[in-house]
Amino acid sequence: MRVTILAVGSRGDVQPYIALGLGLTRAGHDVTVATHDTFRDWVRERGLGYRPIAGDPRAILSSADRWLASGRVRHLVPAARTFVRMLRPLLPALLADYWRAAQGADVLVYSAVAAPAWSVAERLDIPGIAAFLQPLHRTRLFPAIGVPGAVRLGGDFNEWTHAAAAQLAWQPHRRQINAWRRGALGLPPAPWTGPFGRPHGDRAAIPTLYGYSSVVVPRPPDWGPDVHVTGYWVLAPASDWRPTPALEAFLAAGPPPVYVGFGSMTPRDAAPLTALAVGALARAGRRGVLLAGWGELGAGPLPPTVIAVRDVPHEWLFPRVAAVVHHGGAGTTGAALRAGVPSVVVPLGFDQPYWAGRVAALGAGPRPIARRRVTAERLAAAITEATEDPGIRRRAAAIGSALRAEHGVAVAVAAIERYAGAGERGTLRAPGGS
Repeated sequence: MRVTILAVGSRGDVQPYIALGLGLTRAGHDVTVATHDTFRDWVRERGLGYRPIAGDPRAILSSADRWLASGRVRHLVPAARTFVRMLRPLLPALLADYWRAAQGADVLVYSAVAAPAWSVAERLDIPGIAAFLQPLHRTRLFPAIGVPGAVRLGGDFNEWTHAAAAQLAWQPHRRQINAWRRGALGLPPAPWTGPFGRPHGDRAAIPTLYGYSSVVVPRPPDWGPDVHVTGYWVLAPASDWRPTPALEAFLAAGPPPVYVGFGSMTPRDAAPLTALAVGALARAGRRGVLLAGWGELGAGPLPPTVIAVRDVPHEWLFPRVAAVVHHGGAGTTGAALRAGVPSVVVPLGFDQPYWAGRVAALGAGPRPIARRRVTAERLAAAITEATEDPGIRRRAAAIGSALRAEHGVAVAVAAIERYAGAGERGTLRAPGGS
């Protein structure tokens, strides 16, 4: 079976799909990952096929550097506006690349940002399977991602927020996508409400795999049978990867340090953030490992109790630290939880406040600190709580043990194989236009 996986976004958005692709390869399938040129060598080095997708995620985030540095949190509406502003200029090239990348595929698997690819699957008459990293289906159990955590108004409100979020994602692009469907694909326009605006339980639901664990987000009972929470899609370090001698020596020279890193959400001028992190670690009496991310966190002179690193797999590093200070991205949150160590989450926007809330609700870390409110004093207090509260440490360890017992990639591969072999393609494609 020839499987094409469309993965759009930052490194954390792409890495789980490489893990999924490797799982499909081990099961005997021919896998191509279509993603940005930034990740081309990474995909090929793992032995997977590669096809290009437009866009440079580093450049896109660099254009938002003032926002990254400001610390202004993006909840549902401002996050949607930011997403639209980033995506709209790229959308024509992305749509064309989705079509090109899918040629010759027997199955199309796509990430959330690549969701318009359901039209490609429809046109090629092949199974199209959504594979998402955040819970996006409508439910009465909790509100849509991006709704501030303090807002709790019950099941009707929760369901409404999901409908609103779906329209915020669909309506700004509806005309472009429907013009592409008519012109390039020869398909009728999609419904006005979009392919994801339908109630749960719809028979024409798009099969969806969620690459996180039900231990972290319990599966809502009102989700339909085509929605699967598989467990995390974990990418182990490459077989030839080794830490630098400097990092090995630092880890061996004292007690487990605290990791501090914000991934792609690191501003280019990270000097203020570096000073804040170093000051917080000193106040908490902890050693630290700073991950540069897509900015320059840790650049410049550092005290001997802190080391800066450029690229270290979370799966290797996190079990060796006392706590993880991070931005709350889906991948980083999952890696910290799997490692069984407490998290201190400093979210900035998009899905990050949601994952920060889940960490706190699970008792695997203290309450999150919004980026614009973080100070050395607040961060030091959170680090101390995370590393010294026995309840937090115990709960984090128990969650990690449960997550490490799961096999998310294997579950997802089995689901893809079932859908590909089902022969009921009416349930494998998004509903057509009206």
